[in-house]
Amino acid sequence: MAYTTINKSGDYFNTKLYTGTGSSNSVTGVGFQPDWTWIKSRSDAQSNNIFDAVRGQGKVLFTDAGSAQATVTDRLTAFNSDGFTVVSDNSVNGSSKTYAAWNWKANGQGSSNTDGSINTTYTSVNTTAGFSICQYTGTGSNATIGHGLGAAPKMIIVKNLDQNDGWYVYHVSRGATKHITLDSTGTGGTNSTLWQDTEPTSSVFSIGTNNVVNTSGEKYIAYCFAEKVGYSKFGSYVGNANVDGPMIVTGMKPSFILIKNTSATASWRLVDNKRIGYNPNNIQLYPNLSNAESTSEYVVDILSNGFKVRATDSGVNGSGNTMIYIAIGQSLVGSNNVPCTAR
Repeated sequence: MAYTTINKSGDYFNTKLYTGTGSSNSVTGVGFQPDWTWIKSRSDAQSNNIFDAVRGQGKVLFTDAGSAQATVTDRLTAFNSDGFTVVSDNSVNGSSKTYAAWNWKANGQGSSNTDGSINTTYTSVNTTAGFSICQYTGTGSNATIGHGLGAAPKMIIVKNLDQNDGWYVYHVSRGATKHITLDSTGTGGTNSTLWQDTEPTSSVFSIGTNNVVNTSGEKYIAYCFAEKVGYSKFGSYVGNANVDGPMIVTGMKPSFILIKNTSATASWRLVDNKRIGYNPNNIQLYPNLSNAESTSEYVVDILSNGFKVRATDSGVNGSGNTMIYIAIGQSLVGSNNVPCTAR
């Protein structure tokens, strides 16, 4: 049985559903002041919008596009004590449109981390929940970046803020010789100029000379995740193309699941415990696509100790294919011995 020191996972991650107003809209009920907010329209085809406290609320990135960071005034205008404020753009607050916002807590804008050969401009870190946001400027030479987590990250997502480059992902199940991209359907590849074929340590991660992670003078953002027992799990499984699919034991009830087939071309799949919020109707969204949420196929059952794959879809269950995943959620039993029930 999994025990965790994180008794209330909602202090560090929460999915918030809301309806747009078309004008200034203070979205509350997150439960904390978020430092990373990912917003996607459920009802309409609109880009996945990424905001964080390190870059500032007026800066946006899009996971379904490799475009450079944009400065905007019509999207997220404030991180508040219990949520955030959005204004008029249809991708975050169209009148009567529906939205999902996934929120993580780090530590505000943070400060420079000097553990690596490149000093970060800012590193905002939450060591309890195993999440940090690092902004750095590339040098063009092999380097290391301090992530501040005190534990080796299991997943790192890097985006060049200045160029139309993809979202490059390190995942522990693939290792430091390989990468995959968040903004595409591709299976990734092997490239020593990304992570220097070097696994992250408890203090730093390595970057090579590739322009997508380290061009001299260009700015980058990295989202880093360490694993915490009973709160987050990073791993892989092999699909069987059957509605009686694999059971993935995470040791907690997931609130957020992100899956990618790394053996075959397929979109990323994102499921959470709020849309619709009961089995078998867990609805998909796609980080690499602008599509509205899919109600045509329900891919997983969310259980008290993990998730069960319930679709033949190759994106989550290709026969003999390897899927990587990230799951964030609530422990079976915390140090306060409060159980997590199934649904």
